Amino acid sequence: MTLVLVLGDIHIPQRAAHIPAKFRKLLVPGKIDKILCTGNLTDRATLEYLQSITPDVRVVRGEFDDKAQNYPVSLRLVEQCDDDESGGLAVGVVNGHYMVPANGDVGTLAATARQMDVDVLVTGRTHQFEAYEEKGRCFISPGSITGAFSPLELDPIPSFVLMEIKPGAETVAYVYQLENNEVVVHRTEYKKGEC
Repeated sequence: MTLVLVLGDIHIPQRAAHIPAKFRKLLVPGKIDKILCTGNLTDRATLEYLQSITPDVRVVRGEFDDKAQNYPVSLRLVEQCDDDESGGLAVGVVNGHYMVPANGDVGTLAATARQMDVDVLVTGRTHQFEAYEEKGRCFISPGSITGAFSPLELDPIPSFVLMEIKPGAETVAYVYQLENNEVVVHRTEYKKGEC
């Protein structure tokens, strides 16, 4: 099993002061195998904090990231557990700011997933959590871990996703949201080839 923290649209210090303390308390070193960030990781201190959780931090460039950071526009990874003969789970990560339309449009995201040849497409930019299956693929937007506002969402609920990738190209996604100053967890499952 591989545990992947999926987050994005952080916007510290421009739109948010910090990652909520109740989230930071949950994100302890040694438990998470990899971090995927959908972009807008706009300060060095937050990157260093994420690297303290796990050294394997992958970031794609958001529209507010410094181009000098040289973050790629997209990432494609194949996650495979030990003794897994399924071929693994192909995961794509994009911010989405370059897509037309750039608002999480289902058709645009489906075309991107096909082009990247991925089973799971993780996207940012909307600042809202969303997870659904469409035409045999899973789509996840982790939302904004800080609850940073955007032109699309003025008061988003802070959220992040923990993806538990299991043998057989199966993933369980746990979304953590901060609602009324309490952490609420929801669960969704996806298994490659069963949609």
